[in-house]
Amino acid sequence: MSDRIPVLVLGLGNLLCSDDGAGVVALHRLCGAWQMPPGVMTVDGGTLGLALLPLVERAERVIIIDAVRGDGGPGAPVRIDGDEVAPAVYERLSPHQIGVADLLGGAALLGRYPSEVVIVGVVPASVDLGYERTPVVEASLPDLIVRVVAELTAHGFPPTPIAAGATVERRWDDAARALGL
Repeated sequence: MSDRIPVLVLGLGNLLCSDDGAGVVALHRLCGAWQMPPGVMTVDGGTLGLALLPLVERAERVIIIDAVRGDGGPGAPVRIDGDEVAPAVYERLSPHQIGVADLLGGAALLGRYPSEVVIVGVVPASVDLGYERTPVVEASLPDLIVRVVAELTAHGFPPTPIAAGATVERRWDDAARALGL
């Protein structure tokens, strides 16, 4: 197996389905405002699902940023970890949920399930066709990014804020390039 990835941050969702794209948008904004430390790989996984398996099976920890059905109203924060992750990927994620379920199930079948998987997200208001997020979900994205930064920091991988106007090397990549395609 290739080199291990200490922390993999996956932004998931469909940008063409309104709030379902919240995870991808949040990932891009995260990488535009925060410099990731060594050991953190950030990937725009879109709706690739099982195609992301080569990355997930190399990861020690995975943080998934996504739109998640939850008890709160639209824009409410959601955090799922531990034994709650498996049921959540079948019941609470947006339209691409089967791909995420296949992805995590595939890693488990190969005996390469990460030591920890956390889903950090927001409750969507709409997953209908549309390029823009609803106002309530758009307004929740700064908090979503702060919560991802907190997750990374709690695991010993604190990102550094990028100063306004600073030029820094971007440490995120799209899934196709990260997978060597």
